Amino acid sequence: MHQTLLEQGRSFLKDTVRKTIDFSATDQSRGIDPPPIEKPFAEEATRIALVPPGGGWNGISRIDLIAAIRNRMSRRTYRDDPLSIEELSFLLWATQGIRQRIDVGHAFRTVPSAGCRHALETYLCVLNVEGIDRGLYRYLPVEHQLLLEFTDDHLAEKIAGASFGQRYPGEAAVTFLWTAVPYRMEWRYGGAAHKVIALDAGHVCQNLYLACEAIGTGTCAIAAYDQEAMDRFVGVDGADEFVVYLAPVGRVED
Repeated sequence: MHQTLLEQGRSFLKDTVRKTIDFSATDQSRGIDPPPIEKPFAEEATRIALVPPGGGWNGISRIDLIAAIRNRMSRRTYRDDPLSIEELSFLLWATQGIRQRIDVGHAFRTVPSAGCRHALETYLCVLNVEGIDRGLYRYLPVEHQLLLEFTDDHLAEKIAGASFGQRYPGEAAVTFLWTAVPYRMEWRYGGAAHKVIALDAGHVCQNLYLACEAIGTGTCAIAAYDQEAMDRFVGVDGADEFVVYLAPVGRVED
């Protein structure tokens, strides 16, 4: 008798949680260098400099942490007003920004990650941000820049379609799409890596929620999407890298 999908999911979760890490069998223990903390890119690729942390963010509104936690909620309706590049820079730093580079494979960021592995990449479907053309971009945390992946006149329709017809990814100013590069975590944790990748995604998205509340924007995490369609939309292979989470962001009513 075949297991139901629910039973399969429960079985996978239990097996993953119970899995004992054999550190003697990992690539880290074998002396293999860690994978880099961001995917490589061509030097001639189009890149956009973001506003660095500190003084450049003085123009964005903000509220205190207690108010951000108290007001945090999922927001699916957005105004047509664009986000500023300062606001987008802040949100990217708050979710995957680097505080201190350690070596080629490790860095302290603004969110926790098991073993400091940070297996996520951040892509952005930009639809309404001042000074940035519509397109799909990848965040480069080391350089604090955006890398243009491609432009498309039908971005809004395609991302909404890949989200099972949910409209708000196509109505937001920008949608954050996080992919997992599992080997970054497997290098240290082997088969137990997949549990902590999921935990890392939760850390990142909660930071986005609070950062959005702090500057008068809103977001709504989305885990219901067509996996193959969303991987194609982002341009990843679905095996060595695949989409794990997304969150539209837009300006909301006070």
